[in-house]
Amino acid sequence: MTKYIFVTGGVVSGLGKGITAASLGRLLKARGLKVAAQKLDPYINVDPGTMSPYQHGEVYVTEDGAETDLDLGHYERFIDEDLNRYSNLTTGKVYWNVLNKERRGEYLGSTVQVIPHITDEIKEFIYRVGRHSDADVVITEIGGTIGDIEGQPFIEAARQVSLEVGRENSLFIHVTLVPYLQGSDEHKSKPTQHSVKELQGMGIHPDIIVLRSDEPIEDAGIFRKIALFCNVQPDCVIENRTVPCLYEAPLMLEQAGFSGIVCRRLGLDAPEPELGEWRAMVERMKHPAKTVTVALVGKYTQLHDAYLSVMESLHHAGSALGAEVSIRWIDSEKLTAENVGASLAGADGILVPGGFGDRGIAGMILAAQYAREHDTPYLGLCLGMQIAVIEFARHVAGIAGADSGEFNELCRDKVIDFMPGQSGEIDKGGTLRLGAYPCVIAPGTVLARCYGAERISERHRHRYEFNNDYRDALVRAGLTLSGLSPDGRLVEAVEVAGNRFHVGVQYHPEFKSRPNRPHPLFSGLVRSALER
Repeated sequence: MTKYIFVTGGVVSGLGKGITAASLGRLLKARGLKVAAQKLDPYINVDPGTMSPYQHGEVYVTEDGAETDLDLGHYERFIDEDLNRYSNLTTGKVYWNVLNKERRGEYLGSTVQVIPHITDEIKEFIYRVGRHSDADVVITEIGGTIGDIEGQPFIEAARQVSLEVGRENSLFIHVTLVPYLQGSDEHKSKPTQHSVKELQGMGIHPDIIVLRSDEPIEDAGIFRKIALFCNVQPDCVIENRTVPCLYEAPLMLEQAGFSGIVCRRLGLDAPEPELGEWRAMVERMKHPAKTVTVALVGKYTQLHDAYLSVMESLHHAGSALGAEVSIRWIDSEKLTAENVGASLAGADGILVPGGFGDRGIAGMILAAQYAREHDTPYLGLCLGMQIAVIEFARHVAGIAGADSGEFNELCRDKVIDFMPGQSGEIDKGGTLRLGAYPCVIAPGTVLARCYGAERISERHRHRYEFNNDYRDALVRAGLTLSGLSPDGRLVEAVEVAGNRFHVGVQYHPEFKSRPNRPHPLFSGLVRSALER
């Protein structure tokens, strides 16, 4: 029978429940088990697709086109399994489904209530992941903090699942903060005790308590006290302290026997985890032989989580090449013709990531122009590709007024414009070109050299496209269309002939990079930066 693990958080938000869940997934997979992961988010948005990156970090996109929470990126990178639309559920999506069922009369005239209708919808979602993935273990992270009003239906649904499948087939892990007080020079366990008490009052008794701290918890009495007052076995209180390398977390947790305790509690007969490859990867990350600097020019640089997958992809590529990638964060709004040279001087590579809206676009165009003129390796992702096309059209092809319909609706030369059949009147949510699409690579291009393949599949999240009316003019000026949709209608990738690495792609390669398998385009950028 499928086993169900629930990960909750207490005391404060942002403790790293996602990393804990992802680390456990990695450890269980290393034991030969099939693992599926999902995230339940209590916010009322249907999905994070319309949220500002400053609200919730990046929007992660799955193969089947679901716009999801960034924690799903952690799951995919750690567990190395593609997730899907059944891997992220929000309060908004729950109520959307329930209200549609009510309108269709599926409740046969019943009064629709939180219990059982809302909780049943959540439970069905939890069970569906196990059915569709045929997983041995389903790990479900419940977003928010215990005590939040909006999270109560999810906690209740998890409690009911535990009753239905049996306690021998379910497990609760509670991640809490153990603060360190400088004044008294000690860690404090009281917040954890109160958080567990709150959780117990909702009918859930955690089996494992994970203690988050920045400083090592050296007082063994803390562990004994928490085990005693929170009614768990002594070895089920595990420290999860801040580590310099994110991918070190599974190894640190396993030192305390994390996956063994989980297997014991769930009655899983699995061999010891095979972590040799993972340890070797972490060692490479911790001991690079050289350093390379990549300037990341974006509009959301005040919150680095807005570019989380991009950051991780750069580190994956650097590690595989024996280098530490130092990211120079540059706010594109502050980039001007007067300071662009000083801002980008010394950068071994330049990356312009995705984004929406016209804010900061002028700075991005300056960055793309600087990269092209100085032959600095450049990688443009989604918006970054469109920026490269606009810059090339203006300064090389002689189309001085070139722009995007997204930034200037009245522009005469829209080298970037709506997809065919779309307009500005459609709803914003869920209407982008989303998920995996195929791409045919032109032979002899930088793209072909990176991928070593003629046909690829990559994940998209955008609405505007390269305008085919300008194909001939831009190609005559020297722009290479290195990737096209199989029918040849959509331009998926461009590059500047003559530059060592000046590539723009309409898709988001960062979503497919893994720590033990870096994405070819990020490897290409970092390799070119190292050579430079």
